[in-house]
Amino acid sequence: QVQLVESGGSSVQTGGSLRLSCAASGYTYTYYCMGWFRQAPGKEREAVASIYRSGGYPNIAASVKGRFTISQDNAKNTLYLHMNSLKPEDTGMYYCTADPNPESYCSGGYCYCRPSPDTDSGYWGQGTQVTVSS
Repeated sequence: QVQLVESGGSSVQTGGSLRLSCAASGYTYTYYCMGWFRQAPGKEREAVASIYRSGGYPNIAASVKGRFTISQDNAKNTLYLHMNSLKPEDTGMYYCTADPNPESYCSGGYCYCRPSPDTDSGYWGQGTQVTVSS
C-alpha cells in the first residue's frame, strides 16, 4: 500500500513561485508513473506533469510548459513540482498520484508516462491548495 502526502501549497501573487512536495510511504516500484494533477472549482481534474519512478523524460502539460518542472528525490521517496511565473489560472487543488498501470507513449525518440486521472486507479494524496492572486 502506498500513501502520498502533499505539502507546499500556499497563496502567492502573480509571478511568484512555489515548490510542492509529495512524500510517499510504502514501496513505489520503478515502473510506477508519478504525477501531479490539479483541479480548479467547477472544472475537471487536469494533468500537470508526470515522470516514471525510475526517471526518464518528464511529461509536462502545454499549459505549464516552460514554467513548471517535475523532479524526484529517490532517497527521500519524494516527488516535487516546481512552479514558477505563477498565474491566477494556476489556482486549484494540486494532487499527487502514483499509477502502477500508466499509459505510456513515445514521441521523437523519447518515452513518457501518463497517469490515469481516475481516482479509483492508482494511489492519490489528499491535495494541497495553491491560490494565485492578481
